[in-house]
Amino acid sequence: MKRSWTHWARAVAVGAVSLAVVAACSGKSANGGDEAGGGAVTLKINFWGDFGLQDLKTRYEAAHPNVKIQLNSGEYNAQHEDLQKKLVAGSGAADIAAIDEGFMVQFRSQSDKFVNLLDKGAGQYESKYLPWKWKQSLSADGKTQIGLGTDVGGLAMCYRTDLFKAAGLPTERDQVSALWPTWDRFIEVGQQYTARTNKKFLDAGTNLFNPVLGQQQTGFYSEQEQLQMEGGPKVAFDYTVKALQANISANLTSFQADWDKGFTSGAFAVLACPAWMLGHIKDTAPGTEGKWDIAAVPGGGGNWGGSFLTVPKQSKHADEAYKLLEWLVQPEQQIEVFKKVGNLPSQPALYSDPAIAEFKNPFFNNAPVGQIFPKMAQGLTPQYLGRKNGPTRVAVENVIKRVENKTLKPDAAWAEAVREAEKAGRS
Repeated sequence: MKRSWTHWARAVAVGAVSLAVVAACSGKSANGGDEAGGGAVTLKINFWGDFGLQDLKTRYEAAHPNVKIQLNSGEYNAQHEDLQKKLVAGSGAADIAAIDEGFMVQFRSQSDKFVNLLDKGAGQYESKYLPWKWKQSLSADGKTQIGLGTDVGGLAMCYRTDLFKAAGLPTERDQVSALWPTWDRFIEVGQQYTARTNKKFLDAGTNLFNPVLGQQQTGFYSEQEQLQMEGGPKVAFDYTVKALQANISANLTSFQADWDKGFTSGAFAVLACPAWMLGHIKDTAPGTEGKWDIAAVPGGGGNWGGSFLTVPKQSKHADEAYKLLEWLVQPEQQIEVFKKVGNLPSQPALYSDPAIAEFKNPFFNNAPVGQIFPKMAQGLTPQYLGRKNGPTRVAVENVIKRVENKTLKPDAAWAEAVREAEKAGRS
């Protein structure tokens, strides 16, 4: 079954390329001209982090001389906020917009503003996806599919073996995993590390909050869109404040310059590592190859992140955009992205392909990532993430940052988090 899917998908990919070339040669250019006359369609893709697009862009453009791809990487929250503004304004959105699962319900509730990929033939891929992944970007009535999933974010922990060794801690991944079966034990190990080295253990409080929250049965909202802060959010918030009071966090902000510098400077020794984080570490700190390894996450399992590619209706080149999107999610491209940047495909048939199943990541001390992350993904039962999940999470993260920056006292933080979450839910 594995091989028949792989061969079928590659045939589809080749077919899509051929069709796209034919379409490109007979289509209109970005300025309305005839592409046969030398015009070119420019397709803009908005995303964040590392989707592994640079090499794929080069290959696609080589096969499609009349298509140019403009990659626009930005900050995670800002990209989603910008997309929302463009949808409201009615113009300016990218031809392909990446959306994270944490914002997907917000955007799928505006399905009329996106191309219905079912109209483009995307229904043929439903059986290839993890069922919950397909459903996440499907409208409530099941009639509009606004996105095709790229990856899922099963959890692990990345740690610096050299820094652990200097602190007198174990370095073998099984031994490290045994150090922290729970988040309480994780915080205790962090205190030991900090006491022995006078350095911080964890990168940021928000990067403890999110994985703990991802392990809980319920997130910010019920399926009836009711805010439920006393459930999973309270558990995650309490552990985060406990870690901050233990003084083990480096107080950094993800995807900012100081955080990136911390990967090379040794500003922290460990961080929560969904599969998509591997590419960022590799890109940001190439000189640390072999110094990183991957251990189990405290508490076991959980999910953090996982993205989709969508085509806003504003695109002037929706047909060309869909052909590119369809090509990007074919097995050959998905496997290439996994091996280069770590993003785990959301198509489970690929997990048994030797290209993934047998893959060990040399950057991370040959950790068997092709075994670690698929096991996490296959066992997931993700939370419902409400329409206001994204803004609510940002609001609570901002409160955590205030505690971390010592501008808000820990004993007042939870009440403030609830107030800010309620405010975000009303906006």
